[in-house]
Amino acid sequence: MSNIFKVALAGLGTVGGGVVKLLLQHQEILLQRCFQKIELTDVADLNEARVKQLNIPESVRYYKDAAEMVEKTDADVVIELVGGANGIAYEICKKALQRKKSFVTANKAMIAHHGNELAKFAEEQGVFFGYEAAVAGGIPIIKSLREGLIGNNISEIYGILNGTCNYILTVMRETGRSFDKVLSDAQKLGYAEADPSFDIDGIDTAHKMCILGSLAFGIPIDLNALNVQGIRFITDADIAFAEELGFRIKLLGVGRRSQAGVSLNVYPCMIPQTAEIAHVDGVFNAVITEGDFVGHSMFVGRGAGECPTASAVVSDIADAALNRRLPLLGVPHQCIKSIPVIPLADREGEYYVRFQVQDKPGVVAEISKILGDKEVSIASMIQRGQSENGSVPLIMTFHSSKESAVCSALTEIERLECVLDKPCMIRIERL
Repeated sequence: MSNIFKVALAGLGTVGGGVVKLLLQHQEILLQRCFQKIELTDVADLNEARVKQLNIPESVRYYKDAAEMVEKTDADVVIELVGGANGIAYEICKKALQRKKSFVTANKAMIAHHGNELAKFAEEQGVFFGYEAAVAGGIPIIKSLREGLIGNNISEIYGILNGTCNYILTVMRETGRSFDKVLSDAQKLGYAEADPSFDIDGIDTAHKMCILGSLAFGIPIDLNALNVQGIRFITDADIAFAEELGFRIKLLGVGRRSQAGVSLNVYPCMIPQTAEIAHVDGVFNAVITEGDFVGHSMFVGRGAGECPTASAVVSDIADAALNRRLPLLGVPHQCIKSIPVIPLADREGEYYVRFQVQDKPGVVAEISKILGDKEVSIASMIQRGQSENGSVPLIMTFHSSKESAVCSALTEIERLECVLDKPCMIRIERL
C-alpha cells in the first residue's frame, strides 16, 4: 500500500471548498485514521480564482475542464461535486469508473436517475463508489444502512430530508406568518434558492427517498415509483389548526415494506407533537428506521451546508483509502429485485381536511352525507363562528380510511355550491 492516497476534486463550490479545508486542516487526523497521507493532487473548477481563495497549495494541479482532469490524473479517487443528474457530472463519473478510479459524489440527482446503471458498472470495474453526502448531509445514514444495519430486515424508513422545507414550516409555526412571506425571508437568508421549486415541490426529497428506499428494501432505484407532493399549498391556518389538534406539519419521505409490496412517498403530513421527529426543527434533517432486530433507530443532524456535507464526503474518501468496498446499493446488483409498488390510492390512514365554505345552515350535513356515502368516518370537527364575508373554514379529521375513498369524496364535495375553494387535504401519520 502506498503511503500517499491521491485525491482529484471536481467542483470548488460550497461543498468542494469545505472538502479542501477539511483535507488541509485535518491531515494529521486522517493520517492516523487511514494509515496513509490523504493528499489533494488535482482540482477542477470553471473559476480559477477559487484556487487562490481556498489557499490550495501551488503543487496541486488546476484544470478548467473536469473531464480533462479525470483523463490525465493519476489520483486514486475522483470526487465529483459539480452537481446535476447529467452533463459533466455524469460524464466524469463514467470516465472515472472506466479508468478504474474510486469515485465519490454528493450528487443525489445523478444517483436517483442513474444509480442502477452506475452500481452495475462500479461492481464490474471492481472500484469503490461512495455517496454518503448525497442524502441528509452530515448524517451517516448511507453508511448506517449499508453497514450498521446490515443484519436487519428494514420494514420502515422515513424522515425529514430537506432543510429548506423544514425551516419554512418551522418558522411558519413559530411566527404565524404565511408561506410566501417565510419563503421570501428564507431566500434572503440563503436557506432557499432564487427558484425554490426543487425544494418546496418535494423533488429534492424524492431523489433522496428513492435512494434510501433502494438501500432499505433491496429494490432498484426508481423515481417513478414515488408519489411526490410539496408544501406550496400549506397555509398558516393549517399550521395553527395542526397545533390545536395536537400535531405538527413536516414534509416527509415515507417508505414502508409489507407482504403486499413497498410504498415510497413524499408528502407533507401531520404528526403527533409527542413524536420524536416532530421536534426536529429549522434546517435540521432526521431519518428513522425500523429494523427487525435493532428496532427503532433515529439519526438527526445537519442535512446541508459546507462543513457537514464535506464531513460526509471525506468519510467516503477515507473508506476508499482503506479499501472498504461495498456494493453501491448495499447488495450486489444482480441481487436487487423489483417488488410490487403499492399505489398511494391504497393507503389506509387518517386525514386532515380544511374546507372553505359558506357560513350558512346545512353545510356540514351536505358534506357529511357525501363522506358517509363513501364510507369515510369523521373523527373530529372544528367550525369557527360567523364571518363578515360569509366564508368560514371548516376543519375535519377522518378516522382511518382508504385514500381512494377520501379523494373520491373530496372531488364530489368540491362541486357543492356551499364549498368555495378546493379542499386542502393533509395526511396524518402516527409515527
